[in-house]
Amino acid sequence: QVQLVESGGGLVQPGGSLRLSCAASGFTFSSYAMSWYRQAQGKERELVAAISGPGGTTRYGDSVKGRFTISRDNAKNTVYLQMNSLKPEDTAVYYCKSVQNGASYWGQGTQVTVSS
Repeated sequence: QVQLVESGGGLVQPGGSLRLSCAASGFTFSSYAMSWYRQAQGKERELVAAISGPGGTTRYGDSVKGRFTISRDNAKNTVYLQMNSLKPEDTAVYYCKSVQNGASYWGQGTQVTVSS
């Protein structure tokens, strides 16, 4: 069965950096695009970044362009989100997602808190 496990969240000061990881299993990882979403308290879940299966194509939400970088290691079945210049408004639970044959699969999420 498809399993997505996020890690790397935590508390960081404004201007700091974090790298999130999402370890995938139960499917042919390199065949599917992967994405990161986030959901702040009281707000809707929003797309942060997405990456194609081979990794050559990426896209980002407007609020994170130039600060966040999505990447993947298909040999390790892992997708990453490097977050730099973090702001308090980046505080949210971050989820990775895979869509396969019309079905969406989500991880359990990892909390990122940006605060001084």
